[in-house]
Amino acid sequence: MSQSNLSPVMTVEQLADYLQVHPSTVYRLTKVRAIPAFKVGSDWRFNREHIDQWRLAQQASTAVRGASQ
Repeated sequence: MSQSNLSPVMTVEQLADYLQVHPSTVYRLTKVRAIPAFKVGSDWRFNREHIDQWRLAQQASTAVRGASQ
């Protein structure tokens, strides 16, 4: 998928592929509200921009914890 074809909204499966994790990991993070998500009917959706911001915050948090050890 080329950069120009990327949708701003992703499904669970698309997000799992994007983050290189198993879909069950995405469901688990969504269940505990650890990842930004919203529902369309009964299906979860993820805004790519919000996911990128969340991912960067996770990286920064991990870097700070690693530096303090």
